[in-house]
Amino acid sequence: MIRKNPRGDLPRIHPSAFVDPTAILCGLVVVEENVFVGPYAVIRADEMNQEGEIEPIVIGAHSNIQDGVVIHSKSGAGVKIGQRTSIAHRAIVHGPCSVGNGVFVGFNSVLFNCRIDDGCVVRYNAVVDGVHLPRGFYVRSTERIGPETDLATLSQVSVDASEFSEDVARTNNELVHGYKRIQNEF
Repeated sequence: MIRKNPRGDLPRIHPSAFVDPTAILCGLVVVEENVFVGPYAVIRADEMNQEGEIEPIVIGAHSNIQDGVVIHSKSGAGVKIGQRTSIAHRAIVHGPCSVGNGVFVGFNSVLFNCRIDDGCVVRYNAVVDGVHLPRGFYVRSTERIGPETDLATLSQVSVDASEFSEDVARTNNELVHGYKRIQNEF
């Protein structure tokens, strides 16, 4: 479902993107080319700051927002998802938040008030809150990363983890083409 926010902003979706009919996109959302938005995802840019302003939620080209993902933002703050980035099933990305290019965010993970640079991997059920995660860092499953975390204790993304991330992005890009081809059949 594509709908306006109370301020009247409508999502802008590139014609090559695929948004599942069960997904909800509301307000100042920008979906770039060849993006996959899966079933029951919710991307909602509707909260304004005190001046009535809203920064956009931008989903970068060739990225995928999988089933049940929620992307929202507090008090008009922006959310930026980079290119070729995968946000896996039921993850929550809550702004203010910036996620770089080629990032993988695992199932049920939560990102809030953070910046995640290019090539990072956040595995399932992890929390990244209030921190800047530099390029190429690896967050293990169930780990909580915050301002008190010594980033020197984190690993760098391995070749296997990077290849897995690229495979997920590639697979979901293929889904875009397949669903676009049959979208008038359902």
